[in-house]
Amino acid sequence: MDLALELIHKGKVRDLYRVRTPRDKLLLMVASDRVSAFDVVMKEEIRDKGKILTAMSEFWFQYLGDGFPSHLVKVAPTSVELGEELPDSFKGRAMLVKEAEMLPIECIVRGYLAGSALKEYQGSQTVHGQKLPVGLTGGMKFPEPLFTPSTKAESGHDVNISFDEAANIVGVEAATKVRDMSLEIYKIGASRAEQAGVVLADTKFEFGYIDGEIAICDEVLTPDSSRMWEGSELLAGGEPTAYDKQPLRDWLESTGWNKLPPPPSLPEVIRKSLRNRYIAVYERISGREFLG
Repeated sequence: MDLALELIHKGKVRDLYRVRTPRDKLLLMVASDRVSAFDVVMKEEIRDKGKILTAMSEFWFQYLGDGFPSHLVKVAPTSVELGEELPDSFKGRAMLVKEAEMLPIECIVRGYLAGSALKEYQGSQTVHGQKLPVGLTGGMKFPEPLFTPSTKAESGHDVNISFDEAANIVGVEAATKVRDMSLEIYKIGASRAEQAGVVLADTKFEFGYIDGEIAICDEVLTPDSSRMWEGSELLAGGEPTAYDKQPLRDWLESTGWNKLPPPPSLPEVIRKSLRNRYIAVYERISGREFLG
């Protein structure tokens, strides 16, 4: 049987299929239940994770509207659009998207001092080479969000770079465009999250060219690509509940794992906790019920 879907890329979480129909340059992006940390894919999956990420991205693409070009054509495409029935295993986790020429950088926006930015600041008082004031502490909000790009490594770890280094890679015009789009989308997302009592501490975007225009691609403002905190606990000065992968990273580090394959097995309590946090933050920010 000549299937209309051809697997062309298998990532840590998402699989890409080429759609062989009369409509050219369309891909089916399928979010799996795989979970990675420290650039290693865990052996166990997180039930419904791909569906949650797809639902979250769908919400944000709709919320952002036409103001930001994107690769999204449709969530849950039909057999007419695909040239065959969508496999049951793909339902709820598939998006039909336009093929893009991806930019080889990741566009990170940081609103708060956390993660690798905190570690860098503690060592050199800089974040991605940008000098910051003395005396900042973890979880502190920046006066204005910072655009802090990185390389996009096919294997191994991404490398933090400056804006000028990003411009050398993709060109000044493109670097300026994605910086401005990233900062604007972050501010819109942070405002919406704040209304739901959630702090969007930082996030990561990916962009590509579609018909000569820069468009936002992949996922948008999900708990996989972002750091999200419980707002009330942050205001109270405590260690905020994290609605992202940080508790998973913390648990993995507590095991003494060397961050090389194979990873330790994830206990059921860790897997359930991650799933519940992802559903909770999706429902709070989107105002929609996750139906699974």
